[in-house]
Amino acid sequence: MTVYKAFKNFTAVITALAIIIGSAVAGGAGYLIYTQTAQTSYAVSKLGSTGDEVKSIQRKLSSLGYYKGSVDGIYGQQTKSAVTSFQRNCGITADGICGQQTLLYLGLSGGSSSNNTSYSNSDVQLLAKVISAEARGESYEGQVAVGAVVLNRVKHPSFPDTISGVVYQNGAFSCVNDSNWYEPVAESAKRAAIDAINGWDPSGGAIYYFNASKTNDAFMHSRPVVKVIGDHRFCK
Repeated sequence: MTVYKAFKNFTAVITALAIIIGSAVAGGAGYLIYTQTAQTSYAVSKLGSTGDEVKSIQRKLSSLGYYKGSVDGIYGQQTKSAVTSFQRNCGITADGICGQQTLLYLGLSGGSSSNNTSYSNSDVQLLAKVISAEARGESYEGQVAVGAVVLNRVKHPSFPDTISGVVYQNGAFSCVNDSNWYEPVAESAKRAAIDAINGWDPSGGAIYYFNASKTNDAFMHSRPVVKVIGDHRFCK
């Protein structure tokens, strides 16, 4: 049984009120979520800032393709421009200041871990958000499967090694640029994120999925299908 911390909703600072115990629908794997009981502190980095926090921001923006400069820990104009571009792409205030909300979107808040066996609060939130946007109207199994694909990509050498890196990789998920991204996150998507993190993978290890009725992309249609759930084909 693995322990993960998760926020109950998508606010940056929350006092948790409950411990949730449940089980995955398939395989009966249980999970235990300990919600955070203390407020999280966030650094605010902006033009002129220096230090390790700035290096973390530069590294993450570089991995996402927004930053081309040196990871030197100096928040100069190039770093500000990269932050602004990232913010604009995410649909949040594009002020070039890397504060609470921007850190959350970058996956740098809440004690993010570099090892792929544990995830931060912001990771869980982001995974639920992409599940909600990508799998709206799909069955619960289909929602968990979408979350599993994101996590399978994190572990795969051909993709970024963080949830935020996978989600915000250029062209990876169309939902980050459409209206679905700004819809409220479904409660089922939050549960699906936890189930996926705890190891339920209805996708059969897939690293791609697509809706055959909505895309004519030759690459996607060429992938070997390992599972069909609802309107989505899950592929290797």
